Amino acid sequence: MAASRVSSVFRTGLFVDKVAIVTGGGTGIGRAIVQELLHLGCKVVIASRNEERLHKSENCLRQEIPKNSPAEIKSIQCNIRKEEEVKNLMSSTISAFGKIDYLVNNGGGQFASPASAIRTKGWNAVVDTNLTGTFLCCREVYNAWMEEHGGSIVNIVVDLWNGFPGMAHTSAARAGIVNLSKSLSLEWAHNGVRINNVAPGTVYSETAAANYPNPELFNQVGPTVPAKRLGKLEEISAAVCFLLSPAASYITGDTIKVDGGSSLYGHAMWEIPDHDKYPVYNWDEDEQVAKEQCNKMTKSKL
Repeated sequence: MAASRVSSVFRTGLFVDKVAIVTGGGTGIGRAIVQELLHLGCKVVIASRNEERLHKSENCLRQEIPKNSPAEIKSIQCNIRKEEEVKNLMSSTISAFGKIDYLVNNGGGQFASPASAIRTKGWNAVVDTNLTGTFLCCREVYNAWMEEHGGSIVNIVVDLWNGFPGMAHTSAARAGIVNLSKSLSLEWAHNGVRINNVAPGTVYSETAAANYPNPELFNQVGPTVPAKRLGKLEEISAAVCFLLSPAASYITGDTIKVDGGSSLYGHAMWEIPDHDKYPVYNWDEDEQVAKEQCNKMTKSKL
């Protein structure tokens, strides 16, 4: 994993003395979020179930931290679907850094498939990872620290506002996260806990591209977005950092769409073939049919 140059629109030192957990923080969007948090002076714990890849990411990210920076990076193996591992993630973070100011629920996973071909096992795996895993992380960070000390949580969801054909399992799970965030933002408001979501549009990364069999898919999507391009990882991390920061101190239970307008513009990745399978409802014809059937029934009784 080659190191990339990191900068930020936010002021240097914005997150000094802050501690953040980023699930799925070793690759893709999660990695970009971690890079920006470290650049801003944050102490960051990255979590993933793939321990080998996690340690490689930790070492690479550590090399990007300037020598005089207060930022620190630590990795903790965690499968967010397993309750005890999530509890350990929280307790280990507190043991290492003394607190948890921020939680970014970026960990998740899905696979492309028409709904008719999704088996129950695959459906449950996606829902358990994305929805249940996010819930477990929220619940445990609240119980372990934020109930008494407050904090900010940001969940990464998807562009689901017009449905997500070909990804019905993850769309259903992430829609659940959006509503969960609204519920928790009200339940935990008196504890000083803010909970928001970031919904990326189509953003290219090597890890995202690896999930799709067609390598040209991303090139095909770009021209269909109102912005006429794909999103960049840094544009997602900037939105996350904004929601974590004091600049968003009056925002909770909401979702920021970072999608170049694609949520307003239809489906670029799903074509509906021409068909005549939706018969037109005609009140007059149906009423005439009903009268004829009624007359037949009346005659048969006579």
